[in-house]
Amino acid sequence: MLTYHPGDSLAHRLDPRTKLLAQAAFAAAAFAHTTPRGLAVLTVLAVAFLAAGRLSPVRAVRGYLPALPFLAAGPLIATVTVDLVSLSAGIDPSAAVDPLLASYRVLLILFVSAVYLHTTPVRDSRAAIHRLVPGRIGRLLGVGVALVFRFFPLLRADLRRVREASTARLGDERPLRDRMRLVGAAGIRRAFARADRLALALRARCFAWNPTLPELRFGRTDALGFVVVAALVGAALL
Repeated sequence: MLTYHPGDSLAHRLDPRTKLLAQAAFAAAAFAHTTPRGLAVLTVLAVAFLAAGRLSPVRAVRGYLPALPFLAAGPLIATVTVDLVSLSAGIDPSAAVDPLLASYRVLLILFVSAVYLHTTPVRDSRAAIHRLVPGRIGRLLGVGVALVFRFFPLLRADLRRVREASTARLGDERPLRDRMRLVGAAGIRRAFARADRLALALRARCFAWNPTLPELRFGRTDALGFVVVAALVGAALL
């Protein structure tokens, strides 16, 4: 699971607002130039983002491992052609080109998002969203992002422990349907229990809409980030 790791890389020194804008601009450029040439240029840029955050591509892929089957399914399904008149099916490899480019585009966007998760503390993410989106809506979005970043890794860890406990009790010898039912039911119970403890912890800490968030400041390093953002926005518009 991709989480924040302290460091002194270039991406660590950037203001979180700069990184959010860079993500949005990269995604816009990727959707505007989903061609082999455009994706080749964006691949080089994505590798530069990974290098700026000192994040291994292998680790980034592992962090998004559950999403990879869905990215691979699109091109594979697109190759299958069905003729309803003759009730026959065939394979057309050329039909997978566009879905393959679209899946690769999403993978590059996920790489850039992985750099953000790896280099940005949760409190800084909440503060950045709070400042970018004014009013109570921004505060609500900031709270939601902070809770997801903190809560989702715990849920995944709970599910992993449930599966390991089931395997230790020879649960892997049960039918797949029974294993899914046991793991799913135990995971839901733990999720509700964690939600109850979270609600109690928020009340105990006098949760408020106006928290004291860390101060964010743009530095000299952010100038380079704004140049990248401007270039990506220009590429998306052109």
